[in-house]
Amino acid sequence: MRRDGQDGMKLVAGLGNPGAEYARTRHNAGFMVLDMLAGQSGERWKSGFDGLCCQMVCGAEKILLLKPATYMNRSGQSVAQAMRFHHLGIADLLVVVDDIHLPCGTMRLRAGGSSGGHNGLADVQRHMGPFVEASPQAAMQYSRLRIGVDEPGRVPLEAYVLSAFSPGQWAAVQTALNQAAEAVQYWALHGVEKAMNRFNVGNEGSEK
Repeated sequence: MRRDGQDGMKLVAGLGNPGAEYARTRHNAGFMVLDMLAGQSGERWKSGFDGLCCQMVCGAEKILLLKPATYMNRSGQSVAQAMRFHHLGIADLLVVVDDIHLPCGTMRLRAGGSSGGHNGLADVQRHMGPFVEASPQAAMQYSRLRIGVDEPGRVPLEAYVLSAFSPGQWAAVQTALNQAAEAVQYWALHGVEKAMNRFNVGNEGSEK
């Protein structure tokens, strides 16, 4: 059922958890990138697709920004709703998430791949079947933009990602958020391969 953007729209989903208590936590890096984009474009958030969304224009492209309000582990439900409504294919989707395998202050674009243990990406992948015609592996081939938040060390993973950035991390992550906002717009205009070539240089880090 791949439809390749019949509505002329790109979908950028930033993953996170709703609520003030999660606003500046590591797991909400995806929300932070989209908030930055919405602020730069002057657009306001409105309710839709089990989340908050707004539409911005980047050159000749329309971009729907989506922050699922279904909590991280059920992010795919919201993403799939938006894709069905706008008749989008998997090539029209970019998902922005936090990544404990990347150093804080870095970001990395991928054209596809596994969830890498990220529950939000795993749930998005579970909902991609209706948007591809090929094998189940094709459901993994959506673009993703990962924001480094450092490894948790001895802190339990869930407690770490649901906690706020340390002051040092918060200063570092601003660089990645700014780069990510720029990369989202470049991806919409030029595609994932060109965006990877441009933005992954200097953002090396181990990634699973």
